[in-house]
Amino acid sequence: MAEEFVERARSIASGKGFVSLCGMQLDLAEVDHARVRLPYREEVSRGDDLVQGGAISALIDVAGTAAAWCSTDIAPGSRGATIGMTLSYLTGGLGDLVADARVIRRGRRIVVLQVEVYGKNDSHVATGQVTYSLTAPPR
Repeated sequence: MAEEFVERARSIASGKGFVSLCGMQLDLAEVDHARVRLPYREEVSRGDDLVQGGAISALIDVAGTAAAWCSTDIAPGSRGATIGMTLSYLTGGLGDLVADARVIRRGRRIVVLQVEVYGKNDSHVATGQVTYSLTAPPR
């Protein structure tokens, strides 16, 4: 069962579309916890050596989403969406960034997660909170 949520998290954090375009990679998936890496590339920069704020925001959302799906209690066929997110940028993001997302509270449908982003030399780049909604498939 644990392998199932790891594969869901991998699909979210390393999958297709925008996430793939950004080059994000799942580093860790365990119950209520995920870690996602955003390798530094010119395409995610501000045009200098810092990662652009929108890319950092996307990293927080993807890491939070991956952690929300890291549960053995999610019914097959469920769907989900981010329904809220707040973040604070603490310093410029240098180098590869790593987002560490943990569930603060998991309800029947709503999951609240705390996400911390770290960069070069373990600098604390950003902090965020993601609110995610999981909907079971119709019966």
